[in-house]
Amino acid sequence: MLLEEDPSTLISHTTQNFNIAPDRHAVSRVAESLSTLQQARDLRLRESETNLKKLARTLNTLQSQHQEVTSSHSSAEHASLISRLDTQKFRVAKNVSDLEMEAERLQTQLAEMQARLQELELQGVDGDATTGTGGESGNGNGANGGGMRSVEDEVLLRLKVYRSLGIEIEREEQDGEFTRAVVRNDRRGDVCVVNVDRHRFSRFFYANYFWQTL
Repeated sequence: MLLEEDPSTLISHTTQNFNIAPDRHAVSRVAESLSTLQQARDLRLRESETNLKKLARTLNTLQSQHQEVTSSHSSAEHASLISRLDTQKFRVAKNVSDLEMEAERLQTQLAEMQARLQELELQGVDGDATTGTGGESGNGNGANGGGMRSVEDEVLLRLKVYRSLGIEIEREEQDGEFTRAVVRNDRRGDVCVVNVDRHRFSRFFYANYFWQTL
């Protein structure tokens, strides 16, 4: 019976029994997805090309700047400059170390001179004449002369110490009292004249004032 029917009719009935609509929709969706992916790929490719061109221009600019810098600066001169700066650095460090040692030495010397001056201030500018007086009463004229010379030597020694510090002590001609001091500060170039009045101020006051002036 089947062989008696027209083949075209059989083929038509056969194709009608196939459900190809879902497959056609799936193929359509795949085609749309491929088109979307191709568009995204093209967009990213164009962005990458634009970025590549920007980076290429930046590279060319940096290469030009690098060539200008290297052509204007010699490596030998740079090495010589670094060596010279290193030498100066070590020289400055050595000078700083020497100055610190000198400052410590001067501070020690200043402390010793301050202690010596305070000791002299405690003894008085005129010296301790009680020893000379005792010698005169006990030993006669010979002992008196030796005691006076000792007192004068002590006074001269103290005046020499003051003078080494920049302090000139002046004595009045009438009574021989030390009533004036000229303090010179060579570091600042100052000269200060101080009238010494023992009735108004103590020796400690004048000692502190002299050190502040120095």
